[in-house]
Amino acid sequence: MGPPQGAGPLLSPPTNDATDLAALLARVADQDQGAFADLYDAVAARVHGLALRVLRNPTMAEDVTQEVFLQVWREATAFDPDRGSALAWLMTIAHRRAVDRVRSEEAQSARLHRYESLHETVPFDSTAEAGELRWEATRVRRAIDTVGEPHRTALMLAYFDGLTHREVAERTQVPLGTAKTRIRDGLRKMRQVMTGGEQG
Repeated sequence: MGPPQGAGPLLSPPTNDATDLAALLARVADQDQGAFADLYDAVAARVHGLALRVLRNPTMAEDVTQEVFLQVWREATAFDPDRGSALAWLMTIAHRRAVDRVRSEEAQSARLHRYESLHETVPFDSTAEAGELRWEATRVRRAIDTVGEPHRTALMLAYFDGLTHREVAERTQVPLGTAKTRIRDGLRKMRQVMTGGEQG
């Protein structure tokens, strides 16, 4: 059997009779829906008020209030009158629920902040950026053209066609070690050209 629906208005006037609340909880523990409705009417306003003070958000406070009473319906048998009043037990549940919601919201906000930080796009002048990239690409291609064959072909395959060393070896029909040497020596020559040094 689930908790009763329409258990009363959220902000109904509360009661101060601790004995009545304890008796209602005892009946709720026996799945008495009428007692549950009476309990809701008696303390919903206080539960909601506490949740609202902690959360400072009416919608979340209403959600927490409903969660509290769902827990009460399920766990009313856990109430022990020898350990405190029924109202104190109910308000402790409400406070824990509200604090848990705050922590959950803070954790979600922190995760969102981390995600946005990791994926933040740094503003830049797209026209200038594109021009710089085109200039750099032209400079690299000119440097590659100066290294001579077979280094030029190996570098073009590796860095402009995106082939692996093994794929370069297969495409140029040379041993893998030879392909690696051509790429390494070609890069050395390129660096010398682009930094103004002499080829060697």
